[in-house]
Amino acid sequence: MPFSTQATSDLQATLDSACADGDKGLPGVVGVVVGRDGTEHFAHAAGKRGYGSSDPMTLDSIFWIASCTKMITGVACMQLIEQGKLSLDDPAQVEKLCPELKEVNVLQPDGSLVAKKRGISLRMLLTHTAGFGYTFFHEGLRDHSKPVGYDEFSGHLSDVIQPLVHQPGEGWQYGVGIDWAGFCVERTTKQSLNEYFQQHIFSPLGLKNMSMFPPASMKAKLAYMNGRGPDGILFPRDHLLHRSLVVTDQEDISRCSNSGGAGCFAKPQEYCQILAMLLNDGTSPTTGTQILKKETVNMMFENQISQFPDFAKQGIPPAKADLTNAIPDLYPGQQQGWGLTFMLSDGPTGRSGTTGHWAGLPNLYWWCDREQGVAGIICSQILPFADPQVLNLWVALESAAYKALA
Repeated sequence: MPFSTQATSDLQATLDSACADGDKGLPGVVGVVVGRDGTEHFAHAAGKRGYGSSDPMTLDSIFWIASCTKMITGVACMQLIEQGKLSLDDPAQVEKLCPELKEVNVLQPDGSLVAKKRGISLRMLLTHTAGFGYTFFHEGLRDHSKPVGYDEFSGHLSDVIQPLVHQPGEGWQYGVGIDWAGFCVERTTKQSLNEYFQQHIFSPLGLKNMSMFPPASMKAKLAYMNGRGPDGILFPRDHLLHRSLVVTDQEDISRCSNSGGAGCFAKPQEYCQILAMLLNDGTSPTTGTQILKKETVNMMFENQISQFPDFAKQGIPPAKADLTNAIPDLYPGQQQGWGLTFMLSDGPTGRSGTTGHWAGLPNLYWWCDREQGVAGIICSQILPFADPQVLNLWVALESAAYKALA
C-alpha cells in the first residue's frame, strides 16, 4: 500500500530535519521503502552529497553499501546450491576451492595460535560460525595483526587470510567469512564475483547502477565519505574502499580481490529491487525473472544458529574507534537468529519475527519482512558505524512503513 500524502510528507520532513545541522547532523541520506510487487512506497533523498559539498544528495547518488553486499553473495551461493555446484555442509569442498583455509589457525585469548579441530563449511561461512572476525570489531585480532595490521578493505587477498578467533562451528563472530564464500563462487564458476553478480543477479533484475568496480557514470554520482568526531562534529574523510575506485583497466581490476563481504556500490532504489525479489519468493516482481526458488528463499530466512541464542547480545567493541562505536546488542528484538547471510529479528517498529535485516559499515541499514511484504533501506556514508542519528532514522523509516501498512 502506498504511503498517504501526509505520511510521505512527514517522513520526508524527518529525513530533511536530520540533515539540517551541517556540522552535527547528517551530511545526507537516502531512504527507500518497497513492497512485494516491487512498487516504491517511499523514496527520498535529503541533505548534501557529503560534508563540505554544495551538491544535493539525490536518489541517483551512489553509495558504498559495504556489508549490505553480504546478502547478495548469499543469493549467489544459493543459486549454485540449487544447481548442485556448491554444498552447504561439505568442508572438503570448501577447502578444495579455498586451500588457504586448510592451514588457518585459531587465535587464543593469550595471543597464541592453535590448530583448528575441523574443516570449515559453506554454512559456517554464511552464518559467521567459521571463526573469522574483523580487526575493527575484535580487539584480540586487531592486536595480533600488529605492527602491520590487516586492512579488510584493501582489495588484497592477504588481508583476509586471517586466523580464526574460535574453533569452526563453536561460536558466532562477525567477520570476513562471507568474503571466503564469495571466493567459493568465483572458483566454482571461473568468473569474478562482480561478473557473476552482473550476469546472474543484477542484469536479470534490470539493475544498471550496482558494481564492485563502478564505471565513470557511477563514480560521477558517488556520495562522499564522512566522519564524526567524539565531539559530534562532522568532517570529510577519504573513502575506505579506495582501490576499487581507482583501478580503471581490466588488468588492474583482475588483480583486485572481489569482496563478497563488503565490495559493492549501489543506487539504493536498485538494492531495494533485490529485497523485492526476496519478498516475492525469489522472483523479480518487475522483470518476472526467477533468481531463486521459493524454498531456497525460505531456507535463507530460517534461523541457522539456534545453538547460539544469545549471539546478538555478546556485543561488539570499538576495536578501531574511527570505524565503529561500541555496540552492546545487535538489535533489540525478543526473537533473534541468523539466516544465510543476515540477521533475523522482530523489533519495536512493527516488523514480523522472521524479518531479515543487516547493515553496512558507513551506516546503511536494510530490512526485509516477507510476512508483511515490505522492505527498505536507509543509506548514509558516515563513520564510525552505529551512528545514533542514522539508527534513529532507520527506526523512523521502518515505523512509518508499518504505520502506513496498518
